[in-house]
Amino acid sequence: MTYIAKPKMHHPALQPNAVGFTRRDYEGRISTLCAGCGHDSISAAIIQACWEMNIEPHRVAKLSGIGCSSKTPDYFLGNSHGFNTVHGRMPSVLTGANLANRELLYLGVSGDGDSASIGLGQFAHAMRRGVNMVYVLENNGVYGLTKGQFSATADKGSASKRGVANSDSPVDTASLALLMGATFVGRSFSGDKGQLVPLIKAAIGHCGAAFIDVVSPCVAFNNHSGSTKSYDYVRAHNEAVNRLDVIEGRSEITTDYAAGTTVDLQQHDGTWLRLHKVDEAYDATNKIAAMNYIQEHQARGEVVTGLLYVDTNPEELHANLKTVATPFNQLGEAQLCPGAGALAKLNASLR
Repeated sequence: MTYIAKPKMHHPALQPNAVGFTRRDYEGRISTLCAGCGHDSISAAIIQACWEMNIEPHRVAKLSGIGCSSKTPDYFLGNSHGFNTVHGRMPSVLTGANLANRELLYLGVSGDGDSASIGLGQFAHAMRRGVNMVYVLENNGVYGLTKGQFSATADKGSASKRGVANSDSPVDTASLALLMGATFVGRSFSGDKGQLVPLIKAAIGHCGAAFIDVVSPCVAFNNHSGSTKSYDYVRAHNEAVNRLDVIEGRSEITTDYAAGTTVDLQQHDGTWLRLHKVDEAYDATNKIAAMNYIQEHQARGEVVTGLLYVDTNPEELHANLKTVATPFNQLGEAQLCPGAGALAKLNASLR
């Protein structure tokens, strides 16, 4: 694949932050995703949050799995550490990296297929163990790289691009994160920058497992089988010499609505998404109430957005394991391999 690099020259009037970086310094390669994809909006929100928080790019480690969402770390923080894992295995690789070097800021990016299907167990245990990370789930309800099959988060009754209805109940990743012990849980919409950027900043500042589920529209797989303009219809009625897909560029779906209100957003395929932003008086520290609130609004067909739950006294993985303050990658051989005597003492304590 050929990548188009962005020009390194910056406009002299670009405003630097407190550590001397402009917003351009937090960008990555030019995106290869479809025009109008919600994932690009999430990348822009991450860039904005890191710039505003004066985070030095080299202090960030970004990890991902497989899928359209897992390509996005290439599009932001180009001067940070990065690792693209196999499908669904991002949480365990990130856990290992975090144990080795606790001084980095860990950003895990995943998709609904990567986290709610093959990686469901990995996702659950990362939340349960309290790994100090920001887990961003870019949720579009489909497997975009493999032509739009339903993912585990697709709503029951929703239609595929071929018009087939989904008969399975969806996995609510926000509720699952709450249940498994995440100490920060939020949900947002990719086009609501006013809500998403502060949520990402709050998650970065949180010490523990911070999870954000971001509803992110897919522009490629929303054409219906009954349409005479759909890909399938044209292929069936055209004797073509080759087979090409052309995905039209779409405009980004954005919104801005007040706390405590509900808004209906029309998606690229003509369907509607109903978002409900939590009220300013909402108590995000009550875990049981948060779970009930999510389920009550879900029953009304509403997707609740905002900071859903936060533990004000969280404990992260290193505190739970009582590891030493020095990162493992900075310890010498004497500390990492203390000898047979130390091993014998440890074995004796387990008898």
